[in-house]
Formats: sequence, structure tokens, C-alpha cells
Amino acid sequence: MTHIRPFRSGDEPALADICLKTADAGTDATGIFTDDDLWAEVFVLPYAARHPDLAFVVETDDERVAGYIVGTDDTRAFEDWFATQWWPQWAARWPRPGEGEATRQGGTLIYAYGRRAGAEPYGDTYPAHLHIDLLPELQGQGWGRRLIDTLSEALRARGVTGLHLATGTENTGAIAFYTRIGFAPLASHPGVQAFGRTL
Repeated sequence: MTHIRPFRSGDEPALADICLKTADAGTDATGIFTDDDLWAEVFVLPYAARHPDLAFVVETDDERVAGYIVGTDDTRAFEDWFATQWWPQWAARWPRPGEGEATRQGGTLIYAYGRRAGAEPYGDTYPAHLHIDLLPELQGQGWGRRLIDTLSEALRARGVTGLHLATGTENTGAIAFYTRIGFAPLASHPGVQAFGRTL
């Protein structure tokens, strides 16, 4: 039976694959970057590495991981850790883009190199944040809501009072979903819509 379970070591390849297959506004991003691995090293694997106890997966009845949620209970601490400990290991593989490298991969690299505590204001009111992805076979069946409820319960147990996330403005399905489950839109950068929810 398909079910939610805690992340465990060995799930990383499945998380990376799901991230890639949903990274283009919910659709497959294979080939958009010159190196497909970049997506996961920015958006999912650092969370599983730092907070494995705040990572949960949806496992199908044939024992495949087909969805996940990852997060942090302290955005400021996480972003400092990302900048000083996680991202430097990838500097040789993915150097900082030069001026005028206006590619989609370049934009993601600029974001990765710019991550630091306080770079985004949302963590002041909503200290936790999350990333969630489901393969199409699980979408529209309530698994997204259940994953967010599972993570929210774990955060409340730690005394965390607020949770935020962000998605691209072109991802209209995600925007509708987050609004429907009680996240409020926050003032955001062009091309991005952030949401917050009190826990």
C-alpha cells in the first residue's frame, strides 16, 4: 500500500530523480541544464543531509519512492550552513557564472552562490521552510497535503511557529494548491511567489 515514511539513507538517488522530473514548473527538467545533477544539489539533497529527521517520502506499493518533502526548522541557520559547508564542495564543478551569462542554469547558480542568512525576508516570521515534489502518478490524490501535514506536525513538536515556501509564478497548479491548503501569499520577487502559514 502506498504510504508516507521517514526518509532513510539510500533514498537520495530517488529524491534527486524526482526533483529533476518535476523541476520545470512541475514537469520534467531533464536537459534544461547542461548538468541535470544541479537541481538536486540545490533544492533537495542539502535538506536531506542536514535534516534527515525532517524529510519524508511517499513509497508506492511496489516500494518505489515517488514523492518527498524536505525542510528546515531554522531558515537562517540552514542558509548559513548551505553557504559555508554545503555549497563550497561544488564550486569546482559549477563555478560562479560570469557577467552576462543569462542562462537558466546561470540563474540557479547565482541563486545558490547568493544563499545566506537573511537573503530572503520570509524566515523572520516563518522560520521553517520546505521543498515538496511528487511524480505525476501521485499528484491530485492528497499526498501533497499529507506530506505537508506530516512535516508541520514534526515542526510543531519542535516549537516552530511558522512555515514558508516559494514557487515560480508559472507554476499555477502549485500556487492554487498552496492557497487551497491555507498558505497565504507573501510579497515576493519577480517570477517567484512565496507563501507562509502559521503552525
